[in-house]
Amino acid sequence: MTLSYIPLEQYKRKWIFNHKDLPVDNEDKQGILPLTEKAAMMVWNKWISNKSSRAEQFAKGDWPAKGDAWEETDYWQSAWDSEDPALPTILGEFIDWSEDTQVFFCYEKYQIIETTWGIFKRNWKCFLFFDDGPLLIAPKKKQAAFFQQSGQYQVGHRG
Repeated sequence: MTLSYIPLEQYKRKWIFNHKDLPVDNEDKQGILPLTEKAAMMVWNKWISNKSSRAEQFAKGDWPAKGDAWEETDYWQSAWDSEDPALPTILGEFIDWSEDTQVFFCYEKYQIIETTWGIFKRNWKCFLFFDDGPLLIAPKKKQAAFFQQSGQYQVGHRG
């Protein structure tokens, strides 16, 4: 699958990576790759759902809607609000990917960012400025995380 990207400077949500309180270093910005709508749709259809376009629409047959996909629930909001840049504990323990693992942070069918696990870990708070049901997946790994506006998140395995 060949993917195409939008330059970060042209990404409509670029402000989340330029926020004065959560600065992203320039080297990390080079590895934050917003997908074009067409590329995002291909990723979503292949690894998330070919029926639903947003988390609140997940239906029967969509792996994120399956109860047994998720093993543990925790809260990300308190870690996000703290001064500590570390990932929420359960997320950091559950996902044991190498720093260079390709990941997709999937806001919805047409809004997906490709990056590496290392860049995501260092800048996870920026990604969660938009918290309306995004999923974190890695195409070559089965672990996944699902974030909710309630401040909770779930970790589990993709179907």
